[in-house]
Amino acid sequence: MLLLQFSTSHYCRKVRLALGYKKIPYQVKNLTPGLHLLKLRSLTGLTTVPVLLPQKMGEPQVVADSTQISQYLETYQKDPPLMLTDTTEQNQALLLEDWLDESIGTATRFIYYNFRAGKGKSIDDSLFSQMLINIVRRQYNITPATVKLASKRLNNAINVLSYWRYRPYLVGEQLSIADLAASALLSPLGLIPEYRRNYSWLFNKIIEIHKICGEKLPAGLS
Repeated sequence: MLLLQFSTSHYCRKVRLALGYKKIPYQVKNLTPGLHLLKLRSLTGLTTVPVLLPQKMGEPQVVADSTQISQYLETYQKDPPLMLTDTTEQNQALLLEDWLDESIGTATRFIYYNFRAGKGKSIDDSLFSQMLINIVRRQYNITPATVKLASKRLNNAINVLSYWRYRPYLVGEQLSIADLAASALLSPLGLIPEYRRNYSWLFNKIIEIHKICGEKLPAGLS
């Protein structure tokens, strides 16, 4: 399998966690933001990563979107399962994943790239890095006003998820797609001192899930 990704994308991290948890061998090809459009439009008709190329007879040629990829992997290799056997619990896990994907992952992106362009610029102040950061900021309209809204949304979200602090999994009695989504989509915050200081329990969870999945720890948590 070949995963087309941006190296810093937390949505791509979500897919890597799923692949690692299921111990499915794969390779990665890192795309350059902006230039990626030329390749992805012809493959998927979309402009976003992650994109998975199964590269196996009898399997789809291409699977796009982190949620669709996770669902595909469940049919490709059932064990260990990411889907819960209890229907009510599985619906809860899917609702959490969708909320994290559509709302919280976006808020994380705003906070992360705002940090990298400001207080965190020294992490990599090379011209190429800052150019990519500026491309992303323009693409997603990351402004002081949208960052302020994102910050409020994230703080509320982490409070909602705070029960995770006292139990091994977000839903049910086994690891699910909800745990992977939370671990991946909140992971960029580990690079920001304020979040590490205020929510140390969350990053302990993120580290634990990464170790279970055999995935390299995100920046700031290694």
